[in-house]
Amino acid sequence: MLLIPAIDLKDGHCVRLKQGDMNDSTTFSEDPAQMARRWVDAGARRLHLVDLNGAFAGKPVNEAAIKAILAEVGEEIPVQLGGGIRDLDTIERYLDDGLSFIIIGTAAVKNPGFLRDACSAFGGHIIVGLDAKDGKVATDGWSKLTGHEVVDLAKKFQDYGVEGVIYTDIGRDGMLSGINIEATVKLAQALTIRVIASGGLSNLADIDKLCAVEDQGVEGVICGRAIYTGDLDFVAAQARADELNGA
Repeated sequence: MLLIPAIDLKDGHCVRLKQGDMNDSTTFSEDPAQMARRWVDAGARRLHLVDLNGAFAGKPVNEAAIKAILAEVGEEIPVQLGGGIRDLDTIERYLDDGLSFIIIGTAAVKNPGFLRDACSAFGGHIIVGLDAKDGKVATDGWSKLTGHEVVDLAKKFQDYGVEGVIYTDIGRDGMLSGINIEATVKLAQALTIRVIASGGLSNLADIDKLCAVEDQGVEGVICGRAIYTGDLDFVAAQARADELNGA
């Protein structure tokens, strides 16, 4: 089970939002590259970056911070990024900068042809991010709920050739209320590609629950607010996951 620390970027700083609200953010570091170093030194095997301003603007905004992170740790572990990626040129530039995976969210839902083109051009590097509430997909930084069922869309995107799915339960994200295991497993069982859980990770009990369903196709989990507030000790959590299911 991969535990993937999240570095959410807003105005060049590392922050956490509550339920996707840009006006409800807590700054945890003004030096994102130093934060990336901290997580790599703690044993992280992958990092998850989000360009929050980019997600709302529909274009890259925190590129300087992203490049600083890649300069610091990009040669040591894979780094994935989502937020504001709406065209193939941006994907190509980011991959050239040293990112391993590009996460396409809103654009995949609104413009499936773009996702298909991205998978064709950059096979093996594209992950789709699906944010959902009560099984329905949300877009535009969670501000709009669509009528799409998560499972149906994910199956379509799997056919396009995406590398995996990051599934975020937006009713729980940043609330430390526990991962929605049931919904995550339901999605993983419907797919052959791997699913990464996100939204609400709070403590070691969640790690135990996730490890119990890893064989259903749940490859990892994004670690956000809990590892910043100290509710979850990242080193202990990764050690626990390795102990339960092997490294």
